[in-house]
Amino acid sequence: MSNFTLKEKLKSAGVKQVLQYLDGDPEKNIPKIYDWLEKHAPEDGIGKHLKAARPILDNKDSNWNVLLKKLYTDIDPGVRKKLFENFLINTAMLGLPMEEKMRQKHDCNIPWAILFDPTSACNLHCLGCWAAEYDKALNLTFEEMDSIVTQGKELGTYMYIMSGGEPTIRRKDIFRLCEKHDDCLFSCFTNGQLIDESFADEMLRVKNFIPSFSVEGYKEANDFRRGEGTFDGVMRAMDILKEKKLPFGTSLCYTSKNTDLIGSEDFWDFIIDKGALFSWLFTYIPVGNDAVPELVVSAEQRSYMFDVIRGNRKTKPIFTIDFWNDGDYVDGCIAGGRRYLHINANGDIEPCAFIHYSDSNIREKTLLEAYKSPLFMQYRAHQPFNENLLRPCPMFDNVGALAEMIDATGAESTDVVSPEDVHDLTAKCEEQANNWEPVADKIWKDKLHKTN
Repeated sequence: MSNFTLKEKLKSAGVKQVLQYLDGDPEKNIPKIYDWLEKHAPEDGIGKHLKAARPILDNKDSNWNVLLKKLYTDIDPGVRKKLFENFLINTAMLGLPMEEKMRQKHDCNIPWAILFDPTSACNLHCLGCWAAEYDKALNLTFEEMDSIVTQGKELGTYMYIMSGGEPTIRRKDIFRLCEKHDDCLFSCFTNGQLIDESFADEMLRVKNFIPSFSVEGYKEANDFRRGEGTFDGVMRAMDILKEKKLPFGTSLCYTSKNTDLIGSEDFWDFIIDKGALFSWLFTYIPVGNDAVPELVVSAEQRSYMFDVIRGNRKTKPIFTIDFWNDGDYVDGCIAGGRRYLHINANGDIEPCAFIHYSDSNIREKTLLEAYKSPLFMQYRAHQPFNENLLRPCPMFDNVGALAEMIDATGAESTDVVSPEDVHDLTAKCEEQANNWEPVADKIWKDKLHKTN
């Protein structure tokens, strides 16, 4: 952790001792550790979240206490130790303040996490997905991925997530990266078909890698989009990791076809029983000329998922992040480097995994130069894009906002096979945005800002 000051390193050493103490009797010591964290965590970062969660922790029977205990009963001790150090210490307690310092110094957005694509290749052909065929695949070299992480750490970023394509196609380079940067936390979105016993053994070795399995529902719904046999494959991968006491989560995409299933209590109980500790939620976005607009959810379906996830957070022992419906927690859009960004397999630095436009490439600019680029500075100037934080996205929720920024900066489509005009893309989202507006406004007023 050479990027941290001596004071920060001493704080890190203290936290490590605390975590070691916690292993002795977690049920008894978790409240004591929480007290210590509240006292030492930065107020403008993780500290405020710790205070907000205190009432939940004090309830011994709460779903959050059940989840905390799983970290000790269901996870390999060595893996847990490394994940706690890299996430709680490096990413949260030390990384967040460092990012804020860099934001002020450079007057630009600095991300908490960087999402990048080792490859555009994929072993599946999911309906409505933009991933490229093998013979058309683009790839980041190991040196380029290493440079992304090295540059990121210099600015305070210690969280790295991989997408694609199917990132596990590059398993050797992924684990080489985890090994070299063992102070970072790595994750990936994966269809799970390539995760086997040997992959799990590598996870046990490096200890700082966590997959998120993409699932569309049960067998019929999953295989409808991802292909026959894929549900069985991802279930097999989950079973392998659970047996070896390795952490994993799920990535759930709810569409017009599967929202009722994804939102059902039975399905959530199912993935929790399989061993998932967390879940990312996305709604289908019609990105690409070959997208399927019919899969876009209705405003009513999106509202239903809002209620489901908020309800689950009070009852289910699983951590959830709803990428489109949680804007009130993160002050709107987090893209454009405000909290995260995306680098595709061609090296293009994009504001978001769903915004395939760029004016920077890692082969031509440093990360810091990209953060100061016209497109990212447009994001910084306009965030949040709406006072109603349940309408965070400049593409999906605010008509014309994305096109205005692209037109102003001259950023170009990064789709090398079939470039998509930004006005064509936003036109596909306009009906959804208009339909969501009154529903989101009602939720914002009646459920989040209700006054007596």
